[in-house]
Amino acid sequence: MDSFIIVSVASLVTAGLTLYSGFGLGTLLMPVFALFFPIEVAVAATAIVHGANNIFKIAVVGRHADKALVIRFGVPAIIAAFAGAAALGYVSHFGDITRYAIGSRTAVITPIKLVMGGLMLVFALFELLPRLRELKFDRKYLFAGGVLSGFFGGFSGHQGALRSAFLAKVGISTEAFVGTNAAIGFMVDMARIGAYVTMFFQAKAASPIGSGQYPLILTGILAAFAGVMIGKRFLHKITMKTVQTLTGFLLLGIALALGSGVV
Repeated sequence: MDSFIIVSVASLVTAGLTLYSGFGLGTLLMPVFALFFPIEVAVAATAIVHGANNIFKIAVVGRHADKALVIRFGVPAIIAAFAGAAALGYVSHFGDITRYAIGSRTAVITPIKLVMGGLMLVFALFELLPRLRELKFDRKYLFAGGVLSGFFGGFSGHQGALRSAFLAKVGISTEAFVGTNAAIGFMVDMARIGAYVTMFFQAKAASPIGSGQYPLILTGILAAFAGVMIGKRFLHKITMKTVQTLTGFLLLGIALALGSGVV
């Protein structure tokens, strides 16, 4: 029961935040799933929730998406997402680096946890350091932004923070920013979910997500939908600086927990 409460609260809060920030759900929900699932399964489960949430956001704000930006940024992001997903499949087969005891609990440090912990640490700095927080990119760098965002989306689910940094510079309205973010995020999610499924079939392995794990994923999806609707009504009262600072500190804590093998 605790797992359902934790996932529900995490999905509800982060889905509300990500409606306007353009990032947060995948970044913060993946480590929550990692508390209950193996890390590679947590990434796949987060992709399902993230994709469903983006479908819902498209239904709510998708009509405002800038189609030209969706194509220029989204197409390279999709291609790069396959490369990122392949890298995840490669790294996930590496063995443990070390294990150690913390009371009655065994902490396990693996290459994939170290890589993801490092990525989260970098993204935490993007939210906490003023110079990096204000970093934005010119329209001519949209292709590079799509490649970087797509790769990290496929590898660890971290696509929104980079995507928002690039898209925020192109001079579009808030509505177009939210709609474009949702459309591109959905495209990358579909690409990486397809890549994960392909890898599992090629490995002739059973689905890593067991039937008993789907209720928890469905809980995350429904809570995320509720978060979008609540965020749509009330999030404008919260400043972006507050959202970034909160996200940064949460990422920092999660990065340390993953890198140390605690989760």
